[in-house]
Amino acid sequence: MSEAERALAELLALMARLRDPEHGCPWDREQTFATIAPYTVEEAYEVADAIERGDREHLREELGDLLFQVVFHARLAEERGWFDFAAVADGIRDKLVRRHPHLFAGATLAPQDLMRVWEEQKAQERAAARSAGSRAVLGAVPRALPALVRAAKLGRRAARVGFDWPEAREVRAKVLEELHEVDAALAGDGAAVAGELGDLLFAIANWSRHLEVDAETALRGANSKFERRFEHMEELARERGLELARLSAAEWDALWREAKRRDT
Repeated sequence: MSEAERALAELLALMARLRDPEHGCPWDREQTFATIAPYTVEEAYEVADAIERGDREHLREELGDLLFQVVFHARLAEERGWFDFAAVADGIRDKLVRRHPHLFAGATLAPQDLMRVWEEQKAQERAAARSAGSRAVLGAVPRALPALVRAAKLGRRAARVGFDWPEAREVRAKVLEELHEVDAALAGDGAAVAGELGDLLFAIANWSRHLEVDAETALRGANSKFERRFEHMEELARERGLELARLSAAEWDALWREAKRRDT
């Protein structure tokens, strides 16, 4: 048994011990798929955060936390007689083999064709699932995804059956149209503002998709940039004995401009 196999076997045994009906942990025994799901999402974000910060030690730890979530869900399924961890691992292995015919089926593919074949294989799998009584084209897009990610994914799924803007410039026109509708809502009683802002964000997410920019990654980058620059402003204010809550709009603007210069 390899070191990896030993470690995984011990983790699976530990999970079974935690869920033991008589001698397990009371908290772990009470959990369900629904109560664990938010932790699963949180751990995935913490993995992404460790990667973004280049923190390799925390990345190792967060990957372990995320793996435990997979083990926990698999254990819950095994207790119900649905499937076990081995079935989960076998399932993803089989899927990856299908999606890499250039490695496992003797196919010869140029590098530029790899993504096309990957997407075609995914489409075939979805079509087979639908013919077996699964959900419709958009039904398989998880509702728990971050809104920007889900907007782009919905757009990609709709595009596969021909419902999409032909070019990025046409999506830009849609963005401007939605912006004008936000302005019109603001000029009215304001009741429609939230809906119009949602339409604008959806259009921007799909404009990003056409520009081959991941909207979620772009926004995370903007968040990080804003955070850095705000921290620069705090440092400048401390150096000058300024109290943030008492700054005028002009003073904030001056600090922001200086922070931008420091951040370039």
